[in-house]
Amino acid sequence: MPPSREWWARKLRESDQLKHTIAGAGAGLVTSIVTCPLDVVKTRLQNQGVATGAQKSYKGTAGTLTRIWSEEGIRGLYRGLGPTIFGYLPTWAIYFTAYDYFKDLVATQTGHPESNLFVYIVAAMSAGATSTTITNPLWVIKTRFMTQNDHTPYRYKNTLDAFVTIYRVEGVRGFYKGLGSSLMGITHVALQFPLYEKLRIWLKPKDSDHVSSGAILAASSTSKMAASIATYPHEVIRTRLQNQSTHPPKYKGIIHACQLIYREEGIRAFYKGMPTNLLRTVPASAMTILTYELIVERLNNLTATNT
Repeated sequence: MPPSREWWARKLRESDQLKHTIAGAGAGLVTSIVTCPLDVVKTRLQNQGVATGAQKSYKGTAGTLTRIWSEEGIRGLYRGLGPTIFGYLPTWAIYFTAYDYFKDLVATQTGHPESNLFVYIVAAMSAGATSTTITNPLWVIKTRFMTQNDHTPYRYKNTLDAFVTIYRVEGVRGFYKGLGSSLMGITHVALQFPLYEKLRIWLKPKDSDHVSSGAILAASSTSKMAASIATYPHEVIRTRLQNQSTHPPKYKGIIHACQLIYREEGIRAFYKGMPTNLLRTVPASAMTILTYELIVERLNNLTATNT
C-alpha cells in the first residue's frame, strides 16, 4: 500500500530539504523532456570541428533540426533522452537541495542575512560543484548519445550499454572527461542564481510575500540569458572533451583544447551553437525554476493543511 498523504506531509515537515529535493527532481524531469530536441541540436553544433572529406557540417538551428529529422527521424531528436532524464533528475534535486543547505550554512557561519549577495554566490558555487561532480558520468553519456551517428566511433544501444562500454574501453576516467571544464561552469551558476534571487526580490510586490509566476519567469529568463552569454565558451570545450573516445585523444586538456580550437577554427568556434543554446536554455531555465517554485509552494501548502 503506498504511503498516505498524511505520511508525506509528516515527512515533509520533518525535513525541509526533502521539499527541495522533490521539487528539484520534478523540475528537472519536465525540462529534460520538453527541451531534448534543442539540446541535441546544440550538442551537435558544439561538437563539430572542421568538416573533413564527405562529412557534412550542421548549419544553424533550423538546418540542424531539419537534417536530423530527415536522416534519423523523431528518434534522432530525442537521442540521449534517457541519460538526460537520469542526469537532470539528480542534478537539479542535488543542486536545489545543496543550494538551500549552503545558503543557510553560509548565512549562519558569516552572520550575513540569506538575502546577502555574498551568501548567494557562495551557495550557488558550492551547490554547482557538488551536483556537477556527482553527476558528470551521466552528462558524458548524454553527450555521447546526442552526437552519435554513422560517423562516430561509438554506437551505444542504451544507457546501460554506454556505462558498460565506457568502463570497459576507457575505465573510470572516461566518466570524468570534461569535469574540469564542467567545474568552470560554476561561474555560470555564480552569475545566474544570485542575479535571479535579486531580480526576484526586486519584482516582488512591496506589500506581499508572494512572487507571481510572471515575475519568476522574467527573473529566471533574464538571469539565465546573462549567465549563458558570459560563460558559453566553457560549454563548447566541455562538449569536445566529453565526446573523446579515441586514443590518443585530440584534446589533451582544457588549455590544449582552447589553443587547438582557436588555431583551427578561430574565436567564433567558442560560440558555436549559442543561438540554439539560448533558444533552449532560457525558456528551459524559466520552466525549471518556475516548476521548482510551484512544487515547493504546493508542498508547503500540503504540510500546512495537515498540521
